[in-house]
Amino acid sequence: MKLSRFIIENMELILAEWDAFARTLDPAATDMTDEALRDHARQILEMVATDIETEQSSEQEVRKSKGHARDETDSAASEHGRLRHEDGFTMIQMVAEYRALRASVLRLWLPHIERVTQQSMADMLRFNEAIDQAVAESTARYTEQTGRTRDTFLAILGHDLRTPLAAVAMAGDYLTTPSVGTQQTAAMGDRIKRSTAVMNSMVRDLIEYARSQLDSRFPIVRRETDMQAVLKAAIGEVALAYPHCRFELRHSGRLVASFDDERLRQAIVNLLTNAAQYGDQEHPVVISAAEEGDMIGIQVGNQGPAIPKDSLQAIFDPLVQLTSDKEQGGRPSTSLGLGLFIARKITEAHEGTLTAESDENTGTVFSIRIPKTAE
Repeated sequence: MKLSRFIIENMELILAEWDAFARTLDPAATDMTDEALRDHARQILEMVATDIETEQSSEQEVRKSKGHARDETDSAASEHGRLRHEDGFTMIQMVAEYRALRASVLRLWLPHIERVTQQSMADMLRFNEAIDQAVAESTARYTEQTGRTRDTFLAILGHDLRTPLAAVAMAGDYLTTPSVGTQQTAAMGDRIKRSTAVMNSMVRDLIEYARSQLDSRFPIVRRETDMQAVLKAAIGEVALAYPHCRFELRHSGRLVASFDDERLRQAIVNLLTNAAQYGDQEHPVVISAAEEGDMIGIQVGNQGPAIPKDSLQAIFDPLVQLTSDKEQGGRPSTSLGLGLFIARKITEAHEGTLTAESDENTGTVFSIRIPKTAE
């Protein structure tokens, strides 16, 4: 008996074995209904049976072996991956379902063939290819759902942290009021304000990272902006968190154009924070801005250990951190590895570029070039 025909004619028997195995996958399966537990098993088996009977070229066979037979994001296997994620199954448990299904079908089918023939071998090959494709679709969707859940959690966490941080910042401001407390309480207030500034930067990066993952667009609102004012505001923010770091501002030309001032300030803050964390405190962090025709160029440079050439692109990836053993102002780096990623995203949203150069002689320089007007 052909394997595809066996699957269709013995569907209930195969599904009963699926149900029995799925019911053992605790704790997710403990309180699930029979319908939810079976999920898309019937549709997956029907897809497998159809696939066995479908003619395929050598190229299609190769694509299927690599998990690229279909580009469907709403297939039965893909939906199975999504629902198993929502129901609390681990990925290992979900893949184990397919392993058990493969074993059950072959074990039940083999007694129905008198001898192994070229046709039966071809059926088994096509069956395994179809199961592997289903596994690929389910795991891809499961992984996508895991990523979205993580990013949503980060966005909610970052948003909810804003209120208590604002309260802490207000306490720091109160303690530094001249008419309140003593010199010791004022010093404590300064420490609270510096720590709050660092934490606010981390929370903002968390929110922006999550937003960039949940929505590939990075929204900006353009208005006439004086870049010099943006740079001064960014320096003031970072200087609060890194009081022992010196900042030197240089500018030339007309720096007024159409930008999103809040977004650009955030990008500059991230570059300055990176420079303050990894630069040599004996030298200032130099930030310069200049008019370059229809573009504005911004550079943030610091003296410090050179970044290896093979890392100059990787540092813009999310959750990548530079290694540094030294501490700044008695405090170790608190970077989440998101600042440079977000700075590049903001620059790209302005149709600009952000690049990095680094060597032992000149230190590290990050360069932003953005057009004055949007295309």
